[in-house]
Amino acid sequence: MDWMKIGSAVLLIAMILFLWPRAKMMLKHSPEAKPGDWQGVILPILAVVGFVILLAMLV
Repeated sequence: MDWMKIGSAVLLIAMILFLWPRAKMMLKHSPEAKPGDWQGVILPILAVVGFVILLAMLV
């Protein structure tokens, strides 16, 4: 096995271990989503999907 692969795996695991407590804290203290917030997420996603479909049909 290559030492670079082992080193990369060790660093990846260390990064996950260091970020896990911070991610839990951010999720705990994040604001709750309101009903109007979801519309602000869904509309741009639908616009991108529609644009991709349009581009695929034009090809």
